Amino acid sequence: MEYRQLGRSGARVSKLCLGTMSYGNRTDEEEAHQILNAAVDAGVNFIDSADVYGPSEDFIGNWLAETGRRDEVFLASKCVWKMGPGPNDWGANRYHLIRAVESSLRRMQTDRVDLYYLHVVDPTTPLDEILAAFDDLQQQGKVLYFGTSKWPSSLVCELRLRAKQMGWPQTVAEQSPYNLLDRGLENEMAWTCLRHGIGLCTFAPLAQGILSGKYHRDEEAPEDARLRSAGPGHHLLTEGAYERVDQLRPLVEDRDCTLAELSIAWVMRRPFITSAIVGCRTVEHLHSAVKASEVELTEEELERIDEICPPGSAVSDYYDRNVWAHARAAANEGNWRAHELVDGSRPPGTRRMSLD
Repeated sequence: MEYRQLGRSGARVSKLCLGTMSYGNRTDEEEAHQILNAAVDAGVNFIDSADVYGPSEDFIGNWLAETGRRDEVFLASKCVWKMGPGPNDWGANRYHLIRAVESSLRRMQTDRVDLYYLHVVDPTTPLDEILAAFDDLQQQGKVLYFGTSKWPSSLVCELRLRAKQMGWPQTVAEQSPYNLLDRGLENEMAWTCLRHGIGLCTFAPLAQGILSGKYHRDEEAPEDARLRSAGPGHHLLTEGAYERVDQLRPLVEDRDCTLAELSIAWVMRRPFITSAIVGCRTVEHLHSAVKASEVELTEEELERIDEICPPGSAVSDYYDRNVWAHARAAANEGNWRAHELVDGSRPPGTRRMSLD
């Protein structure tokens, strides 16, 4: 397994990061523990969770308590999304942020979170308040590094500038969606992170299963498919997505890898990517992701991929919907409705992030 520096920090993380959003929903605790063990045995040291991922943090905590493998992993989690019905049960304000970290520590049965992300932009909280809270958490040793997730590049730069001015800790990572169906990240965020020494840890490398090749035109999706209920006009399962998958299939016909493995390998191969987050809901999926980390792509294959999936282009909406849509909503609706931006359609008091 290859390990890479996390931005300009001294920390090293595996280029494959284990995502745990399916835990408790599509993956029970016994299998989650099997996946975690198999991942660490294969050299994966980077594990990604969040407070809204159902019992994901609880599963991780129980696994750490049973195995004692805490110091073998670099553990990431997140907060900001709504966790309850109260007015301060969401957001990046000091009140919620401190409580969220303490709650994550209890659930994961650990004394620290190695990397803590702001899961989405909270337009109501001043950047100074966020940075001062993280400074306190680092001084206490409860959070070692912090980052952003789905933040616009301009706001990432503003956050870093303010931190530098005040002598507060700098962000070391940004988590954004990135795959062969949506390369929008390349238009601004990729080179912003390169210039400022921010590690890019991207999610959805398989485009929620589309790049596994399991979806076909005019055919019912498999029972376990995440986009099984997607109808005409869906923002991900578009005609352009079908066309790209059809053109990519020949690239693996004479190779000892699947389309899914090639798609993950391609993300890991990007010069601006630190780690690709893969949500493995079975041990078999984990083994396939590890195999992808060993796949080498030729220059000819990379050129052909660029012809099929031009740099900066998108045929499914991952980046805009996750990043800029929140910024537009905040500008048009006003900060007083920001709770709706981070709540989505989930009922108050829930702790389950949508898988769509």
